[in-house]
Amino acid sequence: MTLTDDRQFPAALAAAMAVPIDYADGDGIDFEPYEAFLSAEDTTDWFRAWTGNNELDGDAFRVFGQDGTGGYAAFWLVRPGLPTAEQPVVFLGSEGETAVVARDLGDFLWLLADGCGPYEAAAPYGAEWTSRPDDALTAVAERFAPDARRPAGAVIELAAEEFPDFEDTVMDLCR
Repeated sequence: MTLTDDRQFPAALAAAMAVPIDYADGDGIDFEPYEAFLSAEDTTDWFRAWTGNNELDGDAFRVFGQDGTGGYAAFWLVRPGLPTAEQPVVFLGSEGETAVVARDLGDFLWLLADGCGPYEAAAPYGAEWTSRPDDALTAVAERFAPDARRPAGAVIELAAEEFPDFEDTVMDLCR
C-alpha cells in the first residue's frame, strides 16, 4: 500500500478540533485535540514504544489527539487509495486499550456531537455511557457529514462490526 505523508487536517477535522471539548470535571469528553497531526517521526517513536517493536514505523497512523492519560486518537490508514477522511478512527490507550471507534471521519464527527470521545468509545463495550449532545460539535457534524447522523452507540457498534480484528492486528505487532 502506498501511503502519503500528508499531515494536513481534513477541513472537517480541523473544524471539529477548533471547538472547545468539554471535559465537564470528568463527566464530559476526555479528549485533547491537537492543532495538527503528530509528525511522522513522533508517530514512529510513539508506535515503537507502544508496541515494544523497534522494527515498526507509524506510517499507518495519523495521530490527532489524546486523552488525559496519553492514549492517542488516530486515523488508521488501512483502506488503500482512500483519503484520510475515509479511513477508520482508532484509539490506542496508554494502558494497552485498542478500538476502532468510528468507520470514518463523518462517523467520528457524530460520535463527538453525541458527547462521546475516543477514550469513552473504547471503554469496555457495555459500559454505562450517557448521551450528552454538544450543539457546537453537532453543527460541525451537520455541516460536513449530514448523511452520517447516528448516535454514538451506533457509530461504535458499526466500527466494531467492520473491523473486528483490529485489537488482534495490533497485538500481533507487539513484542
